[in-house]
Amino acid sequence: MVAQLPVALAADYTVVIDKMTFGAVPAELHVGDTITWQNNDIFRHTATARDKSFDVDLPAKSEAVMTVGAAGSVAFYCKFHPGMKGTLVIAP
Repeated sequence: MVAQLPVALAADYTVVIDKMTFGAVPAELHVGDTITWQNNDIFRHTATARDKSFDVDLPAKSEAVMTVGAAGSVAFYCKFHPGMKGTLVIAP
């Protein structure tokens, strides 16, 4: 008999953008998880990876969902407001 490993289910997270700031990013991201980027501001923002692995456009008062595609540390920023930045740390 072959032992079966438990299957990890993808998790869903939300990162809120409010008052020109990215909110807390999930601490335990894994490949396959989803992030909902929720823009509560009256300004357009982006969540753009420095390594170009994602570029999420977020008009005012909107949200968009992305699936985490690869393990590693990914710095991101807003193209319109470069002082807005963060880092996703993604496990396999």
